[in-house]
Amino acid sequence: MNKRGSGVLLHITSLPSQYGIGDLGPKAFEFLDFLHRTKQSFWQILPLNPTTPVFGNSPYSSPSAFAGNPLLISPELLIEEGMLSRSGISRREFPSDRVDYGAVANYKRLLFSVAYENFKNRGDNSEFQRFCSENSYWLEDYALFVVLKERFKDVWSNWPDEIKNRNPKKLEEIRKESKERVEFEKFLQYLFFKQWFSFKDRCNSKGVRIIGDVPIYVSFDSVDVWANPNIFKLDEDKRPTFVAGVPPDYFSETGQLWGNPVYRWDVLRESGFSWWIKRMEHNFKMFDIVRLDHFRGFVAYWEVPAGEKTAINGKWVEVPAEDFFNTLRGHFPNLPIIAEDLGYITSDVREVMDRFGFPGMKLLIFAFGDDFPRSIYLPHNYERNCVVYTGTHDNNTVRGWWKNESDVEQRRRFCRYIGKRVKESEVHWEFIRLAMMSVADFSIIPMQDILGLGEEARMNLPATSKGNWEWRLREGQITLPVEERLRELTETYQRD
Repeated sequence: MNKRGSGVLLHITSLPSQYGIGDLGPKAFEFLDFLHRTKQSFWQILPLNPTTPVFGNSPYSSPSAFAGNPLLISPELLIEEGMLSRSGISRREFPSDRVDYGAVANYKRLLFSVAYENFKNRGDNSEFQRFCSENSYWLEDYALFVVLKERFKDVWSNWPDEIKNRNPKKLEEIRKESKERVEFEKFLQYLFFKQWFSFKDRCNSKGVRIIGDVPIYVSFDSVDVWANPNIFKLDEDKRPTFVAGVPPDYFSETGQLWGNPVYRWDVLRESGFSWWIKRMEHNFKMFDIVRLDHFRGFVAYWEVPAGEKTAINGKWVEVPAEDFFNTLRGHFPNLPIIAEDLGYITSDVREVMDRFGFPGMKLLIFAFGDDFPRSIYLPHNYERNCVVYTGTHDNNTVRGWWKNESDVEQRRRFCRYIGKRVKESEVHWEFIRLAMMSVADFSIIPMQDILGLGEEARMNLPATSKGNWEWRLREGQITLPVEERLRELTETYQRD
């Protein structure tokens, strides 16, 4: 992992597509060719798990930690396979710069229903059956969970007791009753993973490695908690006794209350961390490198009693980090992990990162505050084993930050640091240059910053529930001058 290189952060949903959302088809191939031409080594994406409107379509709040998002299935590839006919697809108009998740979900559901009928009529389903068998450890419960959610239209902890508590006889009865619906959900997962692994092979063949993203926590209303209640802190009614968050800090007087159920790490350790081993094995197959979100929670996490309105009345709980990562290393010797270590990080977290050689993250838009020039985010303070970003999906774009969030002193410090005054129209390239020329082994730039887009193009505004995860790259936005400049910087700073 320590080979010097650079890459781009762009989620699959943000790709252009005539179907209203980016997918794993031709436009993904075109973007891969752009990365190859500009000599990028990495393509970083956000979690690929299913999204729901209940959680604001956030890829970090999913009903499954293992399933793939059916919205990313490419209809174009289904046409090539003969599961859809071009003449049989009714065209719809979608926004070119945003994802309308509701409209896309309804439209694609109809397309995939047709594809399923055509698939069944083909006769040979041996590949599908093999996929179902190899992934049965998560797929059986996931497909049934989707069907049950449709039936009861409620959080799983409010389902009838025999279903909530997973009475085997009752679950088998429902599986038989809903056999066709369950098979359809399995079919969608089969399509997703078939397209995904084909796409990943394509990326690797062009020298581009995929950096995936794994959230530390899962959603309470997920198949993961329903199927594995023993590894979470739940009461007798299967409701959380404690939930996750972060304590009050400089940015929030009341902290952040995330609401995810927290793990029973003692139970996980007794099982040899088997659930996590399966989860990481799944993700190491999907991605070349994995970014562990909220890494500090793997060393100690902030738990808050369920029912609290803020995160103030929480406490730190230690995690058997050394046992956990040693166990992982026993199964996966290389452990290609990036630690998301943003925010307040204590010495024990740094010790774990150093012991296992996990690179941390450096954000340039954090570098010009009051701790200048001692900031750990300034390039002259980097160690080689780290990943530098201009910003991430949770931050403003560089131009958005420059125009709307930075103050006069921060802008003055930046100009002082690079040794010249800079126009707003060029500030993103100066940030990219700083990232590229740093000693950091990895340099990852959000696509919005490569294009020099403003605040309107940010992907997510934390603590808000509407309008996030919608931004899309428009056809023709990547111009030849942009491509040439990115390639030149990549070559100049020996990241090719």
